[in-house]
Amino acid sequence: MKKQYFAGVDIGSTMTKVVIMNGEVLASVIGPTGPEHRKLANRVMEEALNKARLPFGEITYVVATGYGRISVPFADKQITEISCHARGVSYLLPEVRTVIDIGGQDSKAIKLSDGRAVDFVMNDKCAAGTGRFLEVTAESLGVKLEDMGRLSLEAKSRVEISNTCTVFAAQEVVAQLAVGAALADIIGGLHEAIASRIYGMTRRLKIEREVAVTGGGAKNTGLVRALEARLGYPVLVPPEPLLTGAIGAALLGKDAVKKAAEKGETLPRSERCLTEASIFT
Repeated sequence: MKKQYFAGVDIGSTMTKVVIMNGEVLASVIGPTGPEHRKLANRVMEEALNKARLPFGEITYVVATGYGRISVPFADKQITEISCHARGVSYLLPEVRTVIDIGGQDSKAIKLSDGRAVDFVMNDKCAAGTGRFLEVTAESLGVKLEDMGRLSLEAKSRVEISNTCTVFAAQEVVAQLAVGAALADIIGGLHEAIASRIYGMTRRLKIEREVAVTGGGAKNTGLVRALEARLGYPVLVPPEPLLTGAIGAALLGKDAVKKAAEKGETLPRSERCLTEASIFT
């Protein structure tokens, strides 16, 4: 039987992710989502194909997910990020029952059962509780975003940040700095405020263990620790928390092909040609 390969393309608000799988991840690509990445998803796929040493014609099925899934003209199917994250996390961490995904522009919590999403809540109306919130406040403090998590762990007495609006919170942290509050204490307070907001959102699902944290926020050790403090127990983090959606997309593609084959059917596929998305021209 000919070997089958499946691709997942996850174009999020700030990061683009692609994986190619054939039972395991053969290749993956992670890069920033700018206007060109949204328009030129084909180039991201080309990079993944080069890593996997495969021609595009060898890919059995392509599933796109994320905010930019409609801008992937070579995808065979589009699936929501909720379903893809659920499938990806269940594949990587089968014991997980609750997923907290912290992205650049939104955060979401997903309840899992038998590897599928059965309920979810999302914050996509306000930057508080997202990577963007930390990015804006980091700029206000003159600190590199990648240093925020480490610095938060050095806090001796966390400063309470009362504003959840990104603009006002940025003003508040600058004001705290002006009155002599320690930088680490301010950053520690910021992480605590974000964790509190995310925890409040997640509680609406009736949290069940085990809990996994995914997305760019999972790479921030300070934020993960703050969430653990709120939950009262450790959380799990996938080896590469940015790839769960793309992995899930590839696996859902594999599931669809298998189901069709069992029925003696063949799924329609897009033309195996890597082209630009015309929606943005």
